[in-house]
Amino acid sequence: MRSVNSHFLPNLGPCLVDCFWTYIGLRASFMSTQRQQKPTLTGQRFKTRKRDEKERFDPTQFQESIVQGLNQTGTDLEAVAKFLDASGAKLDYRRYAETLFDILVAGGMLAPGGTLSDDMTRTEFCLFTAQEDLETMQAYAQVFNKLIRRYKYLEKGFEEEIKKLLLFLKGFTESERNKLAMLTGILLANGNISASILNSLFNENLVKEGVSSAFAVKLFKSWLNERDISSVAGSLRKVGMDNRLMELFPANKRSCEHFSKYFTDAGLKELSDFARNQESIGARKELQKELQELMSHGEPLKDLIVYSKEEMKKSSISEQTMIGLMWSCIMSSVEWNKKEELVTEQAIRHLKQYSPLLKAFTSQGLSEITLLLKIQEYCYDNIHFMKTFQKIVVLLYKADVLNEESILKWYNEAHLAKGKSIFLEQMKKFVEWLKERGGR
Repeated sequence: MRSVNSHFLPNLGPCLVDCFWTYIGLRASFMSTQRQQKPTLTGQRFKTRKRDEKERFDPTQFQESIVQGLNQTGTDLEAVAKFLDASGAKLDYRRYAETLFDILVAGGMLAPGGTLSDDMTRTEFCLFTAQEDLETMQAYAQVFNKLIRRYKYLEKGFEEEIKKLLLFLKGFTESERNKLAMLTGILLANGNISASILNSLFNENLVKEGVSSAFAVKLFKSWLNERDISSVAGSLRKVGMDNRLMELFPANKRSCEHFSKYFTDAGLKELSDFARNQESIGARKELQKELQELMSHGEPLKDLIVYSKEEMKKSSISEQTMIGLMWSCIMSSVEWNKKEELVTEQAIRHLKQYSPLLKAFTSQGLSEITLLLKIQEYCYDNIHFMKTFQKIVVLLYKADVLNEESILKWYNEAHLAKGKSIFLEQMKKFVEWLKERGGR
């Protein structure tokens, strides 16, 4: 800016010229600032979007709408299902899911403990006032099934509702508990809810007063009416409930004997047998763990045999089960060489040491077949042992663990499909020798 020729300015003298240029600079800065500022409106009001406004939680109107609809449809459950399907488009099911399920089950909103709220509208057309029979409960299960399939977001809320209702069992009549138990069993069979809801039945107060065990009888009867025991067991196992059923009883009654008698007397022998099997599995796992520890400490074989036979008797473990367990313990008690040519020699040396232990639990032909199948399975699953199968069998034959009848039966008919062609080929010459020796 100072490059402007001096003849454009009057002859003002040096001091005034500097003042002039200072003024020009300040004015330019001021004008620039004025251009950058945007005008604002004082007292401006911002309109809040409707979705940002929080509605007050008030289930009264929602309950009145549902109750009115149920009173109109009455006991016609097909009409109830259609009403609930249509109402989902107008009413806020997501917000009032708990209220909805309370009404469908109990006729109105439930207060803590399971009593109906006095100040709320209620209906006489609900699960608790329906007939107490399996067919009616199956029809109600279909109503819930259709509702949840139509409005998938209700799934989680429905499961939470069932958990809550189970905790409220003491607040319901015996008939209401029976209906809820039958419905729950059907819902479990249909996969509408997870078996994890059973956790609510382990509540100390419910267990102490026998409410949990009585409820479980009705529940499992309706569940097993729809599905077999293997399906029920699979659902329980999936959520870790298969080993917790004893918790339906107080601590002083948590025994397999009491559980078995209670449910067998109630007509649920399948469940009793399942519980016995679970206890046996638990006992076998504990025994295997203990045997592995004893082997790692170099316990004498004589002491291992005595201990194992005592545990067999105490836990009612069969010899066939025991020989399979013993084989697993022996094979897991050593770190195997990764080289195929070296692992055979290592296996023979190791099994020769433990052959007296195997001999002690192969007094029956079926036990010998079980051992042969375990050996076949192990050699197939562990690739370094594929060429070792025949050598192991010959070793155990010489150690009187296996006899020729069991070996021939395994060869002719009792073998597994796993590695069949490889292992039969390995055994061919030895089997021929056995036949010649026996004159067969």
